[in-house]
Amino acid sequence: MDADSIIGAIFSFENYGELLVLVQNSLWAGAVLGLLGGLVGTFVMKRDLAFAVHGISELSFGGAAFALLIGADIVLGSLIGSVAAALLLGVMGVRARDKNSIIGVIMPFGLGLGILFLSLYQGRAANKFGLLTGQIVSVDTVQLQVLAGAAVLVIAALVAIWRPLNFASVDPELAEARGVPVRTLALIFMVLLGVSVALSIQVVGALLVLALLITPAAAALRVTSVPVAVVALSVVFAVTATVGGILLALGGRIPISPYVTTLSFLIYVVCRVVGSVRAKKGINGRLVHAR
Repeated sequence: MDADSIIGAIFSFENYGELLVLVQNSLWAGAVLGLLGGLVGTFVMKRDLAFAVHGISELSFGGAAFALLIGADIVLGSLIGSVAAALLLGVMGVRARDKNSIIGVIMPFGLGLGILFLSLYQGRAANKFGLLTGQIVSVDTVQLQVLAGAAVLVIAALVAIWRPLNFASVDPELAEARGVPVRTLALIFMVLLGVSVALSIQVVGALLVLALLITPAAAALRVTSVPVAVVALSVVFAVTATVGGILLALGGRIPISPYVTTLSFLIYVVCRVVGSVRAKKGINGRLVHAR
């Protein structure tokens, strides 16, 4: 394949206007998932659960693959797998000192189950590939309503526990000493994280869900430490990457995930550069003032 063919596969805007009309619901779904990912991602970073997201996504992939195999609802299978993984991590993580070892055990197990179920599946190959890397699907009104409803429930629960969860995330020992139910909050948040992972897999796939739940919040933390600003920027970055990825993928012939992950990565790189420049200016300013 020559360079022109490769570029044509990545960017092709023929009949773009006609195609755009067909994915209005997908764009709204992407915006909803971006909002959800941006909000949840801020606590994922505060609680140092980036690796846990990947572990949950692998078991979510296994649940989705099993649902595909038996002809059940893929979203429901993904949801069951991710929530089960989140609860397992929440319960075992409280008692174990090394959470990474638990996650390291769950990740290959979930991925192995997923590969097993997909190898037994005799349907369309595109369905298998979509679970791993995401795809633009024609989201109908009912699916959009279900997605939006689930996202609203997660966001409402997150808002309800926002202050104590933030306290427990920043200083768990002090929060527990002051009577904050740290362990209960941890389990609740893990369930909310599991649901968020299951919903996000519909867009970016099981292998690249970090781009939606980790990278936007990590980018926001590079340019500001103000809590409100971190949340706002995380949401903006996540929505931009998701909706922008859908718009770019609409004109190409490859899955949506490379577009979403690339946009998310570029946002992170820009924020990292901006943060480094600000830090250097701050250091130089203090040195000049000291002189």
